[in-house]
Amino acid sequence: MTDYIKVFEGNFIIVQLVKTRLEDIGINPIIKDENESGRLGGFVHDTPRVPQVFVHESEVEKAIPIIEAIKAETEA
Repeated sequence: MTDYIKVFEGNFIIVQLVKTRLEDIGINPIIKDENESGRLGGFVHDTPRVPQVFVHESEVEKAIPIIEAIKAETEA
């Protein structure tokens, strides 16, 4: 994942919103959710982990305005 940059981390619902909005403009983000991965593998983390959104480095400039808009919407 060296060509991918973390652009957001937050709760599952907002991460899904970020994912949907990025896909709407042609970006295919990668979601890293260690809680879900561990649960599916039969492991439980002692501390909850926050899902993260990664995009290819060539798409970061296009993704940032979308993420900033979502932050403004959800923090208002």
